[in-house]
Amino acid sequence: MAHKRQDSYTAADIQVLEGLEAVRLRPGMYIGSTDARGLHHLLFEIVDNSIDEAMAGYCDRIEVVLDREGGALVRDNGRGIPVDIHPQTGRSALETVMTQLHAGGKFDRQVYKVSGGLHGVGAAVVNALSERLWVEVRRNGLVYRQEYERGNPLGDVQVVSEVASGETGTTTWFQPDSQIFRHREFDFDTVAQRLQEMAFLTRGVWIRLVDERTGREVNYYYEGGIRSFVQRLNKGRKPLHEPIYFQRTVNSTIIEVAIQYNDGFTESAYAFANCIHNIDGGTHLTGFRSGLTRVINDYARRQKLLKDDEANLTGDDVREGLAAIISVKLPDPQFEGQTKTRLGNAEIKGQVESVVVEELSRWLEEHPGPARRIVEKCLTAARAREAAKKARELVLKKGSLEDTTTLPGKLADCTEKEPRKRELYIVEGDSAGGSAKQGRDRRFQAILPLRGKVLNVEKARPDKVLAHEEIRAMVAALGAGMGESIDLTRLRYHRVIIMTDADVDGSHIRTLLLTFFFRHMRPLIEAGHLYIAQPPLYRIAKGKEVYWAYSEQEKEALLQRLKDGKGVAVQRYKGLGEMNPEQLWETTMDPQKRTILQVTIEDAALADRVFSQLMGEDVAPRKAFIQSHYQQVRRLDV
Repeated sequence: MAHKRQDSYTAADIQVLEGLEAVRLRPGMYIGSTDARGLHHLLFEIVDNSIDEAMAGYCDRIEVVLDREGGALVRDNGRGIPVDIHPQTGRSALETVMTQLHAGGKFDRQVYKVSGGLHGVGAAVVNALSERLWVEVRRNGLVYRQEYERGNPLGDVQVVSEVASGETGTTTWFQPDSQIFRHREFDFDTVAQRLQEMAFLTRGVWIRLVDERTGREVNYYYEGGIRSFVQRLNKGRKPLHEPIYFQRTVNSTIIEVAIQYNDGFTESAYAFANCIHNIDGGTHLTGFRSGLTRVINDYARRQKLLKDDEANLTGDDVREGLAAIISVKLPDPQFEGQTKTRLGNAEIKGQVESVVVEELSRWLEEHPGPARRIVEKCLTAARAREAAKKARELVLKKGSLEDTTTLPGKLADCTEKEPRKRELYIVEGDSAGGSAKQGRDRRFQAILPLRGKVLNVEKARPDKVLAHEEIRAMVAALGAGMGESIDLTRLRYHRVIIMTDADVDGSHIRTLLLTFFFRHMRPLIEAGHLYIAQPPLYRIAKGKEVYWAYSEQEKEALLQRLKDGKGVAVQRYKGLGEMNPEQLWETTMDPQKRTILQVTIEDAALADRVFSQLMGEDVAPRKAFIQSHYQQVRRLDV
């Protein structure tokens, strides 16, 4: 008979986390992660509080400073956090806000009608995850200050000086905790992009960013609001008309929409709730798309541009070449999680849809010329969709790993049947493909060599994309489809690794492939399945010893280390085909030794604009980009 274990389990075994201990124990629950994304989330939580003041009408200037010690400062001219004694806690309201989760002025809708920081954990979480933090509040003609260490007050709130009568606002400085974050360096471009986004969404607010580490400074102020935002999205594209803009208030919800079609083939629609970018969309985006499809079809029928015997235009048809911003400001948003990636309020779908139908219908009737251009573009997209559907049927497979009848002949598949254990190397050229096929571990590594440069999908319709032989081969090998019909449950490989030469042509092919995946298989990237291989640049030999250098810095360090010896040979690899199979395995394909970079999308709007700028038809923006960034080039093969 089995004996029961006598392990103790009593009330003493129940752990109670005091104050902000839970945040430090499980930071990912509050800021998503403890990598660079989570680090920046700290800063944006503080900035969001200032934006809430701006949306309430009490703030029109926000300043962000990245200091030389790795800290960040946010200063606004809002009302300032209250400093009087809180009736429940018996402590200053400032200390309560900074040390208590779910403490704030955003719950009863009296102080803030709309707000992005609705969970009341933002400032307290930042405090908990900072080595040091201080807050200065300007109210009542005085400056109040309190300092903290890892969430704990280092004393009471103190009056430190006087200010001019009527001057108000809050200044917060914090230093991210080295015990929590391995990477503690704020990226200027990431911060600038987010602040610019906020300036677009909060019309009339001046936002200044200063980087004391480099001396860089940018200022953002957009009187045009989201109208300016869509024009920014279309920079480098050819718009078909002036931006369409409308704003309505429905049951205390402010709905703002800006629309501008361009001559491209991709959709750039971004949804925001209370100035928070909902990267996974939500009910506001769903309502917008439903209303847009309905309006375009109704107008096309009334104007006889769509014949009675023709099927309605689909959502894909009416969104081709669309740049749109959907911004809602509502009293009680229901976000999914602390990072607020998706809006869930059911009533917002109908509200947004009805506003889009009424306002956009009116605009189309009042602007017949641009309206006709929009509908004709949608009709062209519908014809291309039908052609693409026929092309897609030639490359989509049933999804079974055992069914290899439709796989491309050039694919060297692996024997493993479990997709999460399989990886596909997309390799440049037959020569490198041959080395990779011989050097791989054929149990779990598959090789797909590509011949020549793939199509630049930024300049091509979906039917032309699927007509391209190399793209058809990739789509067939991956097995998940592409575009709106992509289904990652059918993905045959959970690691898709781009492996190209370390020269200009290899970089170009890698960029073309990234453009294809971003435009037509973005869920593959978002799910973390796309990687870039890092082959070595140099083989350095001294006697029988062989070393590999993956950068110029590594090469110089190795040569410095070996400088006292003689007979050091340095070989520069410009192509993967120059390596024999054993070398390629050892340096680039062996999971125990290789380095592969995971491709992620930190900011979809920024990525969208960069791909359009660098890969689109318009030469001028590309030239301007090169002129602006040429000094940052460290290595250029010629």
